[in-house]
Amino acid sequence: MGVIKVKTTKRTSFVNITHLVREEVRRSGVRSGLCVIYVPHTTAAVFINEGADPDVIKDISYALEKLIPWEDKAYAHAEGNSAAHIRSAIIGNSRVVPVENGALLLGTWEAIFLAEFDGPRERKVVVKVIGES
Repeated sequence: MGVIKVKTTKRTSFVNITHLVREEVRRSGVRSGLCVIYVPHTTAAVFINEGADPDVIKDISYALEKLIPWEDKAYAHAEGNSAAHIRSAIIGNSRVVPVENGALLLGTWEAIFLAEFDGPRERKVVVKVIGES
C-alpha cells in the first residue's frame, strides 16, 4: 500500500494524479489485479475522466458550482463548508481500476483526478494494488 500526498492551492481544484498512481502500481510489482484509489477525506474526492483536454475539468468545475453553490443560506453545517461535503459525497472517495501486464487499464483519454473542495490543503490518496505478481 502506498500513500500519495498532494498539496492543493485553491478551495476547489482538480489535480491529475495518474502518473503518481501508475508509479504505485509499478512499485507494487502486481502484474494482474486491481488498483484501489481511496481519499480518506470528507471534503475531497477521486474520479476518472478525460485528462487530455483541460476544458473538460473546467466544465466539471463550472457544473458543480452551478449545481452545488458554495454559498446557500439553507445549509445547516456550522463549519460553513457544506458544499464541499456534498460535492465529495456525490463524486465519491474511491475508484477501482483493473491492472493488467503491470499497467492501469485506463481508456486512451482517461486520467485519475483528486478533487479538492475545501482547500488549500495537503491531501492523502491511499493506493492499494491487489493481485498476482
